[in-house]
Amino acid sequence: MRKMNKQKFLAKLRAGLSGLKQKEIKEHLAFYSEMIDDRMEEGLSEEAAVSAIGSVDDIVEQIMVDNLLDECSKVKRVSKTLAIVLLILGSPLWVSLLAAAFAVLLAAMITIWSVILSLWSGFAALAASSLVCMAAGSVFACYGNGAAGLATIGAGLVCAGLSVFAFCGCRAVTGGSWLFTKKVAGSMKKYFFSRKGDVQ
Repeated sequence: MRKMNKQKFLAKLRAGLSGLKQKEIKEHLAFYSEMIDDRMEEGLSEEAAVSAIGSVDDIVEQIMVDNLLDECSKVKRVSKTLAIVLLILGSPLWVSLLAAAFAVLLAAMITIWSVILSLWSGFAALAASSLVCMAAGSVFACYGNGAAGLATIGAGLVCAGLSVFAFCGCRAVTGGSWLFTKKVAGSMKKYFFSRKGDVQ
């Protein structure tokens, strides 16, 4: 490496940093100028002090890398701040959408369980009808109206058979709906608690 004096070193350094802002260039030039002066105060000649600092190309490369990292860090901070601002500004929208989705889901759950309640009511009606019909048929038979008694008892047996099928169907539907409700509730709990943890 050819030896150079302080003036040539700083001139070459300025040329290498021409892509930076003038303020940054002046700061770097002042820093290395002071470093050269410190070496000269320690007893080194001007050329030796410049040589001890290192190659201008290496210094320029390191400064450019550090500057790029600083810019990336600034962009990252700005992006994070922008994301927070957008989240705050958009909160009325996504809160409304979330509330609407929750309302729809709640309405769906209420509808499902209302249907299930109606099915169980139908089962109860069939079971009660079978008992009433058989009791009424027995009364008819006891009072000499055998044909009406047999017909009523037969209707009661039909209702009893239908109530068995209705019970099996109601139990299956209730079990499936219960599992579905638990799954939905678990998913909502996991979502909201995980979101809370992310915010914290």
